[in-house]
Amino acid sequence: MPRPIVIAHHLIWTVYGTWLPNDPRGSGSRAIACDVLRDLGDVHYGRKRVQPSDAVIRAFYAQATPLLKHEVRMIDAAVVAHAFEQTIEQRRYTCYACAIMPDHVHLLIRKHRDTAETMIEALKSDSVAACIAAGTHPPGHPVWVGGLGWKVFLEHPDEVQRTIRYIEANPTKARMSAQRWPFVQSYDRWPLHPGHSLNSPYVKALRAAGRYP
Repeated sequence: MPRPIVIAHHLIWTVYGTWLPNDPRGSGSRAIACDVLRDLGDVHYGRKRVQPSDAVIRAFYAQATPLLKHEVRMIDAAVVAHAFEQTIEQRRYTCYACAIMPDHVHLLIRKHRDTAETMIEALKSDSVAACIAAGTHPPGHPVWVGGLGWKVFLEHPDEVQRTIRYIEANPTKARMSAQRWPFVQSYDRWPLHPGHSLNSPYVKALRAAGRYP
């Protein structure tokens, strides 16, 4: 059966030292580059189906954090948000949701000429420069974990709306205040927004896959 066309990307990445290659929850890594971390456990590529308890995760990081080359520093949400805003404006991204947590971020960005990987690279690079300029991290200190994080490809407006709700709930679930960032736009169910063309490539793909509307 034909697949719909990707319409948006859910992008997630973490702060340096907060999601290691052999994290008990699983990770996006296939190997451990730091020898001193090898004894703490094996790598499990991807999220484990059965997740460990919070106590297991805390115990792992109590052992791992002192072994890291750099101090683990949580991010300043205001500094990172300002950097994201500039990147999104300069690259003309359309952002439908963003949660900036102390140890990770979520963004939902509409399909663009840039790939999901390019988006993450640009957002990470610009926010690192902002953190160093603001003095929250010294030059040479890693802000984010290496690699390009996680990417979830969304193909239908229902998926986009569900992901927006998930992202917006992240701060309140962590007992933080709800976040409202000026670079986040309201979602109008694009490409099935009011008045959309019935002959657009997106509509044709969704219809072929039996997912229209």
